Amino acid sequence: MDSNDFQIRLINNEKGKGLFAVRSFKYGDTILEEKPIICCQFSWNLDFGYLACDNCLKPLETAEENVRRLTANSAIILPYPECCETKKDLITECPECGTKYCSIECQNDAYSRYHSTICLQSREKDESHPLVQLNETWKRMHYPPESATVMLLIKMIALVNQADNKEEMLSTFSQFCHRTVNDTHEIAHKLLGEKFIGQIEVLRQMMQKAVNIEFTEHWFTPEGFKSLLALVGTNGQGIGTSAFGRWVKNVSALELPRDERIQVDKLIERIYDDLEEAVAFFLNNEGSGLYIFQSSINHSCVPNAVVEFPYSNNVLVLKAIRDIHPEEEICISYLDECCLERSRHSRQKVLSSLYLFHCYCNRCLSQVNNPDITSEDEIDDDDISS
Repeated sequence: MDSNDFQIRLINNEKGKGLFAVRSFKYGDTILEEKPIICCQFSWNLDFGYLACDNCLKPLETAEENVRRLTANSAIILPYPECCETKKDLITECPECGTKYCSIECQNDAYSRYHSTICLQSREKDESHPLVQLNETWKRMHYPPESATVMLLIKMIALVNQADNKEEMLSTFSQFCHRTVNDTHEIAHKLLGEKFIGQIEVLRQMMQKAVNIEFTEHWFTPEGFKSLLALVGTNGQGIGTSAFGRWVKNVSALELPRDERIQVDKLIERIYDDLEEAVAFFLNNEGSGLYIFQSSINHSCVPNAVVEFPYSNNVLVLKAIRDIHPEEEICISYLDECCLERSRHSRQKVLSSLYLFHCYCNRCLSQVNNPDITSEDEIDDDDISS
């Protein structure tokens, strides 16, 4: 799966694959755009009323509805409604189960690819249905902030079940990064947390009852299921979409008189303050997806590219954040900006804990003789997480 702009190459057995530039990229250039093989909104995120298309995660509420719900202030009125991208008249739903989509195109795509397998066939979702029970069990094991959902695994199985060429679809999933047996155990356990590591078998048995596994039986041996969890834990890319965020971006691009610009900027600042007070950083519709190209991109503490979701749906855009030369490896940061600013010792701790590798990027190598110091705020973070 290469292009004229980049290639996926095997680096070595330890590091695995990497994405390499075939041509030059300048700062700000788009390196690639990619849709996921499959994506899914997080279970708690959906339950808390974050309305998103089941197929592409595009917001289903207007920007005004979005901020009114999140701030619990029904009096908020957003100017420039033409800057809101949500088209309420295009929203459709499955006639059998009520699952909502941003358009008939997304509904048809979902039904043809996976939804007909997992549709509950009931507008009133029966609490005794195996899929409902599975999702509720998962939610009890994985409280917010979420990093995965068992329903992504269900959609993967449904994709295989509905594929015309099942071997080809299984081969597509085999392209993702796979770990050693020991790594697989550790990633599967970290996905659930220490409290629930004994529940992996419970999830495996519940999934077997919830969906037809005729074509994916190898995923449901005890080891195969841990490998499936590890695949999602290692390769799942977080996705965030926001109707209000898109409205802000579009309003910011308007050419407005100075007084109007000052007024709208103050309004935006005030709303963000209200949002922070009401929901902290839980602003977006959130989920995760599996992307072939993105999953091959390695980490660096001095990345030359960044992943963005500029269309407020599941389309991933990889952009250069500095000039990239031909034959240079394209790398992103697996850490957020706050973690990147920390010491080498702290960065290595996070990467080792979450991703099971030690970083040997140029920055880490240049700091190899630095003392293994953890700052006070990092100690506080460790105390909170433990």
